[in-house]
Amino acid sequence: MFAERFKNRLMLQQQAGLYREPPEVKTRDGKYLSIEGRRVLNFASNDYLGLGVSEELRRRAAGNFEKYGTSSSSSRLVSGNYSIINEAEKVYASYFGYSNAIFFPSGYQANLGILSTLLERGDTVIFDKHVHASSVKGMMMSGANFLGYNHNSMPHLEKRLKMCTSEQVAVLTESLFSMDGNLLDVAGLGKLKEHCRFLTIADEAHAFGAIGSGGRGIAGSVADIAVGTFGKAFGFFGAFVLLPAGFKEYLFNFSSPLIYTTTLPEAHAATAIDILEIIARSEDKRKRLRDASQSLKKGLLLEGFRVTGDAHILALEIGDETKAVNMARMLLRRNIFVLPARYPTVPLHKSILRIGVTALHEEEDIASFIDHVREASGELK
Repeated sequence: MFAERFKNRLMLQQQAGLYREPPEVKTRDGKYLSIEGRRVLNFASNDYLGLGVSEELRRRAAGNFEKYGTSSSSSRLVSGNYSIINEAEKVYASYFGYSNAIFFPSGYQANLGILSTLLERGDTVIFDKHVHASSVKGMMMSGANFLGYNHNSMPHLEKRLKMCTSEQVAVLTESLFSMDGNLLDVAGLGKLKEHCRFLTIADEAHAFGAIGSGGRGIAGSVADIAVGTFGKAFGFFGAFVLLPAGFKEYLFNFSSPLIYTTTLPEAHAATAIDILEIIARSEDKRKRLRDASQSLKKGLLLEGFRVTGDAHILALEIGDETKAVNMARMLLRRNIFVLPARYPTVPLHKSILRIGVTALHEEEDIASFIDHVREASGELK
């Protein structure tokens, strides 16, 4: 009974061009992956600064795990509230300019944890329609009323705020959008905060480490709460949330995703401190990332492609789901790895190739990518 249902739904996914079957990656070597016995250039990574393959970080992490062990063996509220974790959270709060910080095992869990806990029935959350799936799930779990506003449109957000009758209102956005690749209108949001009372929650997962002064992202002046992840520019795993005073204690007491999970190990916290020290002195990597991203976007636009993205995430517009899948397959045969983003990640019939540029990419890599995209596109036509 269940098996037949699953079989039919998978068949429909295939017919709609929405079936997901990621290639198996054998090994990773810097900017290259080993797939199907071939060395392919990776343009699908979120390792924006290349720290995930950094020899320095690997050495420091190994030393920390050797010193502290591999598991906390408990939830934070039982015997897992280690001093090194509290120390790391204080370091992160101080660096990013917040009163407190708290670590979560993943970015998805962080968004679920804060949104399902801090919002409740009777509240209203007004969200950018392009926020991450984990944010949508967290809102739904909270029981709050929610209203979407057009992507990055401050005039539409203002209309939504004027319509709102709730006393407790939150605005939910990203600072660097994970699919579109565009940046939040920070100035516009700041002007709205001058006249309207609301709590701003900004997901800076794709910005922290990679852009802003010292890798501090761009939304610090408007975000009351900011979500970051270790799994992207920080080259590690897990997530952190930056908070105003009093919010950490509230999450400790009421956040189910935090209370009922084993906390990250002590070695993780020690390594997180090391990572922040590396991030602070990585302006050269951020410059290389910025230059590579601008070069790739400019080159694709000159070839006549439709491309969006204000930083290191670029969206190459394709449209048809099957065409996007075929384009990615053709590029893989040319030893270029990039994946299509399709519904429900993006709207139906608005498929893209989601390009992740990193500081590891050099000019020859950019030129090669553009050449192969042009050739593959010509063949598809």
